[in-house]
Amino acid sequence: MLEHGGRLARAAAAHGIPREQWLDLSTGISPHAWPVPPVPADAWHRLPEDEDGLLDAARAYYGCEQLLPVAGTQAAIQALPRLRPRSRVGVLAPGYAEHAHAWREAGHDVALLPMGELLDRADEFDVLVFISPNNPTGETVGAHFVGDIFSRKATGPGAPREKMSRASALLQGRQRWVIVDEAFGDTRPETFLQPRHGLILLRSIGKFFGLAGARAGFVAAWPALLDALREQLGPWTLTGPTRFAVTQALRDTRWQEAMRARLREESEQLADVLSGAGLLPHGGTDLFQYTRHADAARIHEGLAQRGILVRLFAEPAALRFGLPPDDAGFARLAAALAEVMR
Repeated sequence: MLEHGGRLARAAAAHGIPREQWLDLSTGISPHAWPVPPVPADAWHRLPEDEDGLLDAARAYYGCEQLLPVAGTQAAIQALPRLRPRSRVGVLAPGYAEHAHAWREAGHDVALLPMGELLDRADEFDVLVFISPNNPTGETVGAHFVGDIFSRKATGPGAPREKMSRASALLQGRQRWVIVDEAFGDTRPETFLQPRHGLILLRSIGKFFGLAGARAGFVAAWPALLDALREQLGPWTLTGPTRFAVTQALRDTRWQEAMRARLREESEQLADVLSGAGLLPHGGTDLFQYTRHADAARIHEGLAQRGILVRLFAEPAALRFGLPPDDAGFARLAAALAEVMR
């Protein structure tokens, strides 16, 4: 199992600080969860059904037709490598480590590259994996870069055979895939990419809506890929209560608009707090800030001793700070940083 943020129980046990006394900034999940209404009794009682309005709500929210609900983007990350023969895979780094892990576990040849190098060397790979905005650096890959990748001629064993249909080539590993993980993209939906042949988009409900416990997400891709992924994952990927909650959240446009404005302001406030403590952000999104620092491990430990959990990265040495939930949280972080950075 790889390391992730959110291991609050472990931190509480390690430092002897009761769980309820922690300020958990380690995940990048919005601290302001969409308010889930009471769940109808039959959502617990009946098997989930596709005709419950979830897909209609998702299609309207994402502005695209071809979508597959999945149990969080993690489910798709683990399943997609099993749909291709052995391939050369380029993965953005630093980034969400589960991507590279899943492709390696499935027997593929994986190279980890920074954004610029991955774009420059795109034609060396059968599969390219981007995170946009990237977790943890906040970098983005625009539609023009994706279009440029598809305009290049694929070479080597991943090149398509002339006599194969495009749909067949895409599924049999004879044409390049570009995967873009847009789990942190909801705060600026205008940046969402649109599906096309060869492009696979991963969307999450957990981050912006603050519903990580629901384990819900969507994959946007061409129909044949979604059919293959559906077969791989099996039926009932989302529970009835999750489908109910997510449908309502996707339809609540008033809440979404207000929350986007709020998160942008709070992310700017967080950047100011970090800068004031001498931790200049090197990237981030509306949900977190990222800063590289040679003493990242010491700062991480110093904050943990004060009941504040942030995400530590070893290579390069860096910290990711999620948003505090309120003014008291911002003040507590500022005071703790003043002591730790002294």
